[in-house]
Amino acid sequence: MSYTPEQGFPYYFDLVKDDHLHTLFSLSSTFTFLRSIHDEKAAHRYAPGKWSIKQIVGHITDHERIKMFRAFQLSRNEKIELWGYDQNFLVNHARFDELTMEQLITDLLSVRKASLSFIDTLSERQLKIKGRARQYQITLEEFLMSVIGHERHHINIIKEKYQPK
Repeated sequence: MSYTPEQGFPYYFDLVKDDHLHTLFSLSSTFTFLRSIHDEKAAHRYAPGKWSIKQIVGHITDHERIKMFRAFQLSRNEKIELWGYDQNFLVNHARFDELTMEQLITDLLSVRKASLSFIDTLSERQLKIKGRARQYQITLEEFLMSVIGHERHHINIIKEKYQPK
């Protein structure tokens, strides 16, 4: 079955489901790619009302921060709904376009380092804890994997819509 980005979790999970959790959070390909984008290009929007590349990078970082906090709660057996959030509100109230790509990448790297540190403390039992993401019952491990699936989704958008053909 093929999922769409609007379906959230299953779509993001499908982008990474064959990889190991630690490996996913250790990959450097996203950072290598983002470092190839200069600040001038990073301010580009491919259409009116669309985010700039800088805003996408900031959004990826925000997303990981939010999802890792929820993963932490779930890992401690707190019975929470792994709810969504208003991504446009958060991006519209951030100053991503004022920052350099290097600042945005450094921030994402810092968040990633903290995420990996947290992941490395989890037991196999904790990774199997289940929670609800919309209508889906998912494990903590799947939820964490979807964080990188979300990142891959946005990197694919940058490559498809922001890069010259």
